[in-house]
Amino acid sequence: MPQRYPVIIITGTPGTGKSTHAQLLQDASPVPLKHINVGQLVKDNGFHHGFDEQWQTYTVDEDKLLDELEPLASAGGIILDWHTCEIFPERWADLVVVLRCNHTLLWERLEKRNYPLKKIQENNEAEIMEVVLQEARDSYPQQIIVDLKSESSQDLENNVANIVEWINQWLKDNSEEDNS
Repeated sequence: MPQRYPVIIITGTPGTGKSTHAQLLQDASPVPLKHINVGQLVKDNGFHHGFDEQWQTYTVDEDKLLDELEPLASAGGIILDWHTCEIFPERWADLVVVLRCNHTLLWERLEKRNYPLKKIQENNEAEIMEVVLQEARDSYPQQIIVDLKSESSQDLENNVANIVEWINQWLKDNSEEDNS
């Protein structure tokens, strides 16, 4: 059986740098990892019940989404990039990275994206209240969760380097030689 590569979930409030981290990690990884931007997957494949005008977001059809992702997660070698993580079964995750950002900087980032004020306020409040971090803590074993600051290009470089180190250790810990 070919070696399975890890499933890494990168999550955080919108604007914390999930997609940038995932892209750089995909490029820097010592093993092939496929970056899946889950929000884009939902839009592109119609895994939703329509667009919610009030919140300016799609109402996700979780069953369709999970049915699509199940074989990919089972095979491993993916980075799931999304603003929430609790939807993904615990058995999928080898590492859950929660990106965090100072709320003032986050506000500025969301304004640059032209988010409506209500959506900026909601996301900023979620960041202050550590909603995504708490979701991760409620959904996965503590030893696979890492909480990383994502406020500067130096944070980004350090975070990707640390995740690459984690991948290398994961490979050693999960090598076929160790399992025989």
